[in-house]
Amino acid sequence: MIRSSGFGRVASVTLAVAALAACGGGESAAGDSAADDGRLRVALLTAGPVSDAGWYAGAYEGLLLIEDSLEAEVSHQQTRTPTEFDEAFLAYGSEGYDLVFAHGYEYQDAAMRAGPQFPDMSIVVSGGGRIGENVAPLVFSLWEGSYLAGMAAGGITRSGVVGMVGGVAIPPAVGTFRAFEAGVRAVRPDAEILEAFTGSWEDVAGAKEAAVAQISRGADVIIHNTDGGSFGVFQAAREATMTGDTVWALGMNRDQNDVAPDVILGSAVIRVPAAFISVAAGLVAGERPGGAPIYEGAAQGVVDFVPNPELLDRYPAGLIDRIRAAGDSVRAGTLEVPAVPFVDGEAG
Repeated sequence: MIRSSGFGRVASVTLAVAALAACGGGESAAGDSAADDGRLRVALLTAGPVSDAGWYAGAYEGLLLIEDSLEAEVSHQQTRTPTEFDEAFLAYGSEGYDLVFAHGYEYQDAAMRAGPQFPDMSIVVSGGGRIGENVAPLVFSLWEGSYLAGMAAGGITRSGVVGMVGGVAIPPAVGTFRAFEAGVRAVRPDAEILEAFTGSWEDVAGAKEAAVAQISRGADVIIHNTDGGSFGVFQAAREATMTGDTVWALGMNRDQNDVAPDVILGSAVIRVPAAFISVAAGLVAGERPGGAPIYEGAAQGVVDFVPNPELLDRYPAGLIDRIRAAGDSVRAGTLEVPAVPFVDGEAG
């Protein structure tokens, strides 16, 4: 379903948390590993800066929402190497943290090592694929939003050439591109679709170079699945448009429509704060993460496609309605979007 906002679920979870606290449920939220003052202790690990206006920024917003809504003690660390991953888990486990969000597929091995060492600490790996007794992958079905973004690209492209620029070719990222391709072809079956991975989530220059190369081959709509590198894709689209060749971009991971509102047609979004507060509120209620994946997608209001309200006039007549109808079908489970398996043999 296409919506301009998605915070109703956050509000409802917050109200539920307030009700739990009023009943005394908040006292047991942190369990035996609670801070001295009894507050829930929640940490966030990211492999990149939270200033990326995308994947990491959404996670940090989720951490702050937990701090505000649950009056939790929170901490954030940016860690870049496997050694730093292990050290961060060791530090938080030793300090008695209750919940650690490790925001990225790359954390899953370190999480599986840390889980048995700190059985009282719950670890949630965003985009992960491995499961432990106290380790749970938080699987965002971003491919659902990416499919809808593909429909937008297929309906708007004039050249019939569409581009995709990714960071690292891990299964979750590859999956969003396969779904995007399916969405493009649902509207424009004869489209040519170009794909490039730069090998880095943060390389702005590399992402821009890949986008420029695709533009030179005729691409007039480009989606990204990067983090900080997205700024390079947006800049390439803007510069091409300034020279007379209209090129559109599509955001990913977060609503990025206001990052470059002149060239971003819409965004395939993950409402990470809604998912994070849901997990943390579940812990407050005694539902401890671990032993099974946590799926968050269109049906939960977490994944969506959000058109840029400033550029709605650029969508051909009827396209928005067609995308909306497809989104409703995805939400209802009657339209199955292609996905790349990455959780213990399961799709998604």
